[in-house]
Amino acid sequence: MACSPVTFHHVTPDVFNCMKKKLEEAGIHVPSGNKGELSGHGVVADFDWDGTSNLTITVKEKPFFISCGTATGKIQDFVHQCHGN
Repeated sequence: MACSPVTFHHVTPDVFNCMKKKLEEAGIHVPSGNKGELSGHGVVADFDWDGTSNLTITVKEKPFFISCGTATGKIQDFVHQCHGN
């Protein structure tokens, strides 16, 4: 069951590229480009970045023992590590 979409604001190109790099380093596959599907560790999510500021992530699949809040919270941690909001 998919989780509700989460939108992050003030995601500059530097923040977006930093976040993608950190996700890759953590074993999450992130395709090139501004939208696509990231996957790893049992989580599959769609991402869509408008190229300037807004990043929307929708967790589509996750292990049953992980809540939507936990899954999106982990992604939010990567955004914050890169100084996004």
